[in-house]
Amino acid sequence: MKERILVIDDDEAITTALRRALAFEGYTVDVALDGEEGLRKVRDAAPDLIILDILMPGIDGFEVCQRLRAGDDTPILILTARDEVADRVRGLDAGADDYLVKPFAPDELLARVRALLRRREPRERGAVLRFADLSVDLRTRQVFRGEREIQLSAKEFDLLSYFARHPRQVLTRDQLLDAVWGYQFEGESNVVDVYVGYLRQKLEAANEPRLIHTVRGVGFALRE
Repeated sequence: MKERILVIDDDEAITTALRRALAFEGYTVDVALDGEEGLRKVRDAAPDLIILDILMPGIDGFEVCQRLRAGDDTPILILTARDEVADRVRGLDAGADDYLVKPFAPDELLARVRALLRRREPRERGAVLRFADLSVDLRTRQVFRGEREIQLSAKEFDLLSYFARHPRQVLTRDQLLDAVWGYQFEGESNVVDVYVGYLRQKLEAANEPRLIHTVRGVGFALRE
C-alpha cells in the first residue's frame, strides 16, 4: 500500500513543491496550511509520516508536535527555516524524529522520509493489530475473529489492515481508494463498497457483531 504523508506548512510554495516531489516518488500527499488544520487532518485520516513547519499562524509547530506525541507515534520530520541549535533541541525534545532546515535539497528530504518510514517497518511487519475480537497479523497476513481464522484475498487483507491501523476513525471512500488501490485506479467507482461488503460477509460469517460500519454521507469506520 502507498504511504500517506501529511505536510503541515503555511507556505504554499513549499507545500506545492513538496506535494510534487513526494507524489513523483509514489507517496499520497495531504496538505494543511496551519496547525489546527493539521491536527484535524491527523484525526480524520492518520498519515504514515508528517512533515511539519514550526513558524505558522495560530498553533506553532512545536505545540503541534507536542500534541501529536501525547497519543500518536507517527514519524514527524520538522522542516523549518529556524536553524539555531536551541530550535533543533526544542523540536527533538517536543517529539520530532528528525529536523531539516530550509532551504533543503529535495534528494536529502526524500532520503530522510524513506529512512523514517523504514524505521517504522520492522515494528509493523511483526505487529498484530487487535480490535475487539479481531486480530490482523501483518507479518503472516492471517486474520482471526476470536479463534476463527478468516481467509481473505490480498486486496481484502489490505483494506482490512488499513481499517485496523486506523480504528474508530471515519475513513472516506477516496481515502480508502488512494490507500489500497492507488490514486491512478481506473476501475469501478464503487469498488470500496464492494470490498467492504466482502469483508462484512467474511467477518460476520459466524453471526459475530458488525465491526465495519457505514457513516452515511462520509465513508466507513472500524468500531464496535
